[in-house]
Amino acid sequence: METGERFVIEGLAGKKTLRGTIAVHGAKNSALKAMAAAVLFKNSLTLSNIPDIEDVRHMADLLEHLSISIARGAAGSMTIDTRFVSKTDLTADISKRLRASIVLAGPLLARLGHVSFPHPGGCVIGARPIDMFLEGFKKMGAAVRVKEKTYVVRAPKRGLKGAALFFRQQSVTATETFMMAGVLARGTTILKNAAMEPEIAHLALFLNRSGARIIGAGTSTIIVKGSALLSAPRGGYAIVPDRLEAGSFLILGALAARDLLITHCVPEHVASLIETLSYAGVSISVTGNTIRVRAPKSAPRAVDVKTHEYPGFPTDLQAPMTVFLTQANGESMVFETIFEGRLNYVEELNRMGADIRTMDPHRVIVRGKTPLRGRELESPDLRAGLAFVIAAAIASGRSVIHTVYNIDRGYEKVEERLRNIGVKISRMA
Repeated sequence: METGERFVIEGLAGKKTLRGTIAVHGAKNSALKAMAAAVLFKNSLTLSNIPDIEDVRHMADLLEHLSISIARGAAGSMTIDTRFVSKTDLTADISKRLRASIVLAGPLLARLGHVSFPHPGGCVIGARPIDMFLEGFKKMGAAVRVKEKTYVVRAPKRGLKGAALFFRQQSVTATETFMMAGVLARGTTILKNAAMEPEIAHLALFLNRSGARIIGAGTSTIIVKGSALLSAPRGGYAIVPDRLEAGSFLILGALAARDLLITHCVPEHVASLIETLSYAGVSISVTGNTIRVRAPKSAPRAVDVKTHEYPGFPTDLQAPMTVFLTQANGESMVFETIFEGRLNYVEELNRMGADIRTMDPHRVIVRGKTPLRGRELESPDLRAGLAFVIAAAIASGRSVIHTVYNIDRGYEKVEERLRNIGVKISRMA
């Protein structure tokens, strides 16, 4: 439920005083797809390291509407029992707000032969068409029609059949949707130009432990050989740490940390960011599942950033990185190659004192170093919302960030964790 809550932040005015330890929680994108994957199992599946965030609660509501039982345990555990799944229509009011809802279409169609859903929602960051999904379902033998603004998809009587799918552009959600659909399809499904994000390989590894036959996850070609319903192994599935959360904390540390230790992460998953920040002059050291970061005493140097599918620079870290570049000496270009609407937040940073010039919908020039001043800000989406928190934390004066709901969609109790390392942040009703 959306609320009128807001964050009030007293900025550090450029001081580099943050210190201590901050732990990374389970990945939002991994948790949502694992919850959808439960539909493939004939017995109950236990998930651990599930973040307590809005999007997870929405996905749980969707599953419960489908007659799926969910039991929430302590310390981020969740047990999902799909033995009695019967409904196949995704609730419209939730699906329209949750982009990841469409990933449920693959497992439901493969298991029950039918699914209906509205156009999925989520952050407003540019066009996110679902034609790849509809075309893919058709190639697997399904019939697709639109009825009263709802997509109705029905598999053949004998179920989905394996097919060769080439994605015109890499898509994490499409890759995961058809990887899971292929688990219960007849024959072999081949996914080419598949996304290579680590969450995909992590999920595939677990599905294989449960009886699936998936080869190549984590590369651009994935082969799925159809099998029967899966059996959850003892111990269930632990959600992989959120690399985007780790990256956001790393950028904050690069700006304002005296000595910050980021724990419970997979440093390899943010290698592109670590390389970029190190080039700019930030002190970073990696040991096991921790990253230690210290902000440079003088201003870092400018560096150009071009977003790219994994293992390139993540589009979801583009906004926090732009905040970092406002504090770098020199001129940097940010080139957003994934979403055309993802640079719309920069005018708010300019209102805080940044010098950012928009060249076109995909490119901006950032000139630094420019001191930032506290302002009232509206969180436009999940990732830009946290970027505003970072900007407010390093600015002078007080900032108020509204529409905290957008931030809560992806970050669990982020204000509490930031407060523990020295950020002066509070949540207000």
